[in-house]
Amino acid sequence: MMNASAMLSGGCACGAVRYALHSPPFDAGYCHCRLCQLTSGAPVMAFATVPVGDFRIVAGERAVRRSSDFGERGFCAACGTPLTMQVDHQPATIDFTIATLDDPSALAPQFHIWDASRIPWFEMADALPRHAGFRPDTVGLDDGVSGGDSSAGRGAWLSSSATS
Repeated sequence: MMNASAMLSGGCACGAVRYALHSPPFDAGYCHCRLCQLTSGAPVMAFATVPVGDFRIVAGERAVRRSSDFGERGFCAACGTPLTMQVDHQPATIDFTIATLDDPSALAPQFHIWDASRIPWFEMADALPRHAGFRPDTVGLDDGVSGGDSSAGRGAWLSSSATS
């Protein structure tokens, strides 16, 4: 467990939701999947991971929406800031958006996933490893979610968001 002086914290744009990480994050990376693009309105999102019990909401409440066949996203219901992604194949962990840290420069992404879905005009000038879908060593994957099509479940997400 991290000591209090090293604990990272963050929150949404309007300040309604605040969180604290109670262990060092790992698996920091960029995601280029279509759902991340639609959720953020940006070409890419950066996530990192902690054990689910070490991501603690300290103010407000995170809203949650099932966004695909294999996971759900947490966000601020007041301002819409994307905060988390939790995938079914890794129930012991939760991914959080690095940009929502109070100091996002404290954690640099180390890889790219879903690069096959990258918007062609968006190119990042780094030498980090790139994976067409999930990384091959991703814990808990089965054939149902390991492919390169991140749009699985998108129809349900789009239709439910259109009625909300």
